[in-house]
Amino acid sequence: MKPPVFTDILDAKRVIDRYLQPTPMHHYPRLSAELGFDVFIKHENHQPVGAFKIRGGINLISRLSAEEKQAGVIAASTGNHGQSVAYASRLFGVKAIIGVPEGANPDKVAAMRSLGATVEFRGRDFDEARLWVEEQARARGYRYIHSANEPLLIAGVGTIGLEMIYARPDLDVLIVPIGGGSGAAGSSIAAKTLNPNIRMVGVQSERAPVVHDSWRQQKVLSSHVCDTFAEGMATRQAFELTLGILIRNLDDFVLVSDDELFSSIRLMLDHTHNIAEGAGAAALAAAVKIRGELAGKKVGLDLSGGNITAETLKRILS
Repeated sequence: MKPPVFTDILDAKRVIDRYLQPTPMHHYPRLSAELGFDVFIKHENHQPVGAFKIRGGINLISRLSAEEKQAGVIAASTGNHGQSVAYASRLFGVKAIIGVPEGANPDKVAAMRSLGATVEFRGRDFDEARLWVEEQARARGYRYIHSANEPLLIAGVGTIGLEMIYARPDLDVLIVPIGGGSGAAGSSIAAKTLNPNIRMVGVQSERAPVVHDSWRQQKVLSSHVCDTFAEGMATRQAFELTLGILIRNLDDFVLVSDDELFSSIRLMLDHTHNIAEGAGAAALAAAVKIRGELAGKKVGLDLSGGNITAETLKRILS
């Protein structure tokens, strides 16, 4: 696999703009005053499926061959990647099967089914669901859509960074949440091409730190540690393609606790009146954690998704 380059992201933007409007990015003066730096939030929670992954799904599935479309697609997901695949599959008339872990976010499962996908519960977490999906793809000839090792997915979600820099070319720092790493990888390619001096910061849950640890050691690692409530960051495996890009482009990588994510979900709601899921609040949580390093700077935060259940949100707000 060859990693995407900047021109691939421009090409993805051309395709995606046929089907999606650019999401807004807003400056929040009250939150900025409280934190001590200018905060600009990119609202991927405003996407039709409530999360950023839809960009990659459209870019990839729109380009499948007739044979691949006929065979159908299969993917493993904790929810947002699956919604992306389901949405794009319905758009282009492709059969979609999504393998999800037991206990997957019920709102995301319902959304995938409403988009026409077949949802299969397999395994205790994302990585066990992924192994089942990979076996099914080999046995049945489906087009397997990996959540990270897909250049077209990375290029598609890289349009987030492209739009952020187009909107605010003076950003000093861009903070992006990381699960499998596609969003941070794609956005870092776009941002670093347009502004080589921008500081790229990744953030992951300290209760699912495998990509962080892989970035620190500069090698692909697996882990048994994965018990964060933030399913968008709940992976036990780093992936070769995205990790290579992150090693080249990230300037820093921050770990946050679930309590820090809870606090940032409340902070996001209080100051922006937007709902963030765990991964969606991660960029703000990291910014709060390193606020001393960000003083006086212009900081872009990727609110990657807002698909949190009402039950979880009530628990956090209480």
